[in-house]
Amino acid sequence: MQANETFKSVLIGGIGGGIGNEIARKALGAGYSVAGFGREGSSLARFRDEFPDVPVFTVDATNAAEVKEGFSLASEAMGSIGAYVHAIGSVFLRPAHLTSDVDWHSVLAINLHSAFYASREALKVMRKQKYGHLLFFSSVASQIGLSNHEAIAAAKGGIDGLVKSLAASYAPFGIRANAIALGLVETPSTAELVSSDAGRAISQRMHPVGDIGNPASVASLATWMLSDDAQWMTGEIWPFDGGMSRVLPKPRA
Repeated sequence: MQANETFKSVLIGGIGGGIGNEIARKALGAGYSVAGFGREGSSLARFRDEFPDVPVFTVDATNAAEVKEGFSLASEAMGSIGAYVHAIGSVFLRPAHLTSDVDWHSVLAINLHSAFYASREALKVMRKQKYGHLLFFSSVASQIGLSNHEAIAAAKGGIDGLVKSLAASYAPFGIRANAIALGLVETPSTAELVSSDAGRAISQRMHPVGDIGNPASVASLATWMLSDDAQWMTGEIWPFDGGMSRVLPKPRA
């Protein structure tokens, strides 16, 4: 699958993370011009070392001013931003009565506020171009009720609403907006959940296919959604969760 002319440049927020890193690899392999930003750290440094020709900027996605500067630098480096992928989020599993104000605001800032700040800056570029695609990541927790997910479910539910409204508002400008609603995907941020054999087994059993997801398969879907093949799709919250939100299988023997 080759990059189309319309979306030949893609900016990835969270490019140093497990999913953002894989999307960058897939996009580069498909012929896209890629740039990205993320928090300074070892994962971002490793990406820079491996892909020295990819423009990468240090940005705190929860800081609106830094996001604005990151988009300015990326637009200057690439000349255009055909697509923006928001691969930024956190994992927070705690019931409401044990969730502090600090926790609550942190979950919203990382998962929802960052998405709004980024979409606002991306739209400034895309409205002038009269084309663009915004791709976000939601969660199975916004599709069904899961215990101990109150804060993250609220934040990802906000992503779902944001995507649908963006799709409606900016369709006349040739801009699409979609999200992928994930089950548990094995990344550095979810490592603690599957670090033990027991934890991994429990997580696998929660997904009807009997396994958790991997970043490479998520990246394949994301790259397809950026392509011409998906140009008739907007306002969608696409479940990619091992059947968790749609299937109630017969218990395994």
